[in-house]
Amino acid sequence: MNKPRHALRIGSLCGIIAVGLLAGCVNKADPVAAANVVDRKAGIAIPSIAETKAIAEEAFIYGLPIVMNYAVMQEFVVDKNSGQYKAPFNTIKNEARVFTYKDTAVVTPNSDTPYSMLWLDLRMEPMVISVPEVAKERYYSVQLTDGNAYNYGYIGSRATGHEAGDYLVVGPDWKGDTPAKIKQVFHSTTHFALTIFRTQLFNAEDMPNVEKVQAGYKAQPLSAFLNQAAPPTAPKIDFLPATTAGIKANFYEYLDAALQFVPLTPENKEIRAKFASIGIGPDKTFEFKDLSLEHKAAILLAMKEGDDKVDAYLSTGSKDINSWKITSLFGDSAFYKGDWLKRAAAAKGGIYGNNGIEAMYPMTRADGKGETLDGSKHSYRLTFPAGQLPPVNAFWSVTMYDGKTQLLIENPINRYLINSPMLPAMKKNADGSLTLYIQRDSPGKANEANWLPAPNDTIYLVMRLYWPKTEAPSILPAGAGTWSPPGIVVTK
Repeated sequence: MNKPRHALRIGSLCGIIAVGLLAGCVNKADPVAAANVVDRKAGIAIPSIAETKAIAEEAFIYGLPIVMNYAVMQEFVVDKNSGQYKAPFNTIKNEARVFTYKDTAVVTPNSDTPYSMLWLDLRMEPMVISVPEVAKERYYSVQLTDGNAYNYGYIGSRATGHEAGDYLVVGPDWKGDTPAKIKQVFHSTTHFALTIFRTQLFNAEDMPNVEKVQAGYKAQPLSAFLNQAAPPTAPKIDFLPATTAGIKANFYEYLDAALQFVPLTPENKEIRAKFASIGIGPDKTFEFKDLSLEHKAAILLAMKEGDDKVDAYLSTGSKDINSWKITSLFGDSAFYKGDWLKRAAAAKGGIYGNNGIEAMYPMTRADGKGETLDGSKHSYRLTFPAGQLPPVNAFWSVTMYDGKTQLLIENPINRYLINSPMLPAMKKNADGSLTLYIQRDSPGKANEANWLPAPNDTIYLVMRLYWPKTEAPSILPAGAGTWSPPGIVVTK
């Protein structure tokens, strides 16, 4: 995670700390030291350098999804010049397109389904989300995810069916009655919350039909839904400017800012108190430049080791089947049960992923023998035996990403994935199996319909199974299902 200059600084400063040459060298503006002034006066034990590092590491792991979400919110609804701006709060932005390599705010973006985005501001009153009737053959989902990166509810084909309906979304402190005509109430743990609409696109010619569905998505304040007077306007907030690219350099400053919008709860109260002991919190200003040398070293180490733990969880916290990592990382507060490392791994693996019952995401960076996938060195094939395509109620896809950035790649045919709606145009083998050609250059006209263009570099592949079947064959339960993705084979 850290750039080479950070690694050098970590090594040199840690050596100094080890021999105790920096004792007492404290910058008066140091936020860690400042946090401890109050503790000293109250007779509370002051965190040592080792304890500071441990707490900062916990803060990195706990805060990673919260900070990532905050930065995306900035780019989508706050900063109109971000290049990723969608719409103001409480306004649906329909995208009559799928994501491409130009979309960089979110890692591992889905390019299967045109998105509609709605960032809710629930401070003054709840919002009503209305959906139209959607044809049974067209999958759609409305994912409700909040500032804690919890998926707190679903509307859509699997969750609520294809009928039209009105649904109420409320903030953490709402205690009103459920109005008539409201089918279900969803409770966000934060006042700012993202709603992601995914509408299945069958092919390019199908886009006008998708647009008709999108036009039926509505969002309005509860007062408007009930034809009542609106409450006072919510106060304006001067959000700390943030970008997804700036997370590495300004992580704890962003965490301070983001925690203003994540209420204290019995679940997080204890760990948040730890963070406050080293100057991290919603009423703090944690600036790296103000740290003493020993605290800078401790914080840099904490970030690196926290990030390493997240990567290790992504690597080992899932079942490895034919080099595909299979796990279910996304859910609500009850799903995580305070497992902050699991939540951080979910965000880094692909923030805003669906719960396993809504979609499963086998992912790989390696071929079937465990060797790193690299489009600059090899061409590959992925073959599904006859009758063994991914088992889903909706549809499946295999998406190509750059191995380093986890973003979609620019390619000569503007193809970012291969999915099941493309099957009629694809070529099957004589035995009924289906082979995907995963390589940098075209496999030739005869096989081009089956070609998934790869980067001239390392590869990250994500398979998506939307509304996976629960009866055999099934990928569920995660890592122990009766269906497994086949391994990728090197062809040259």
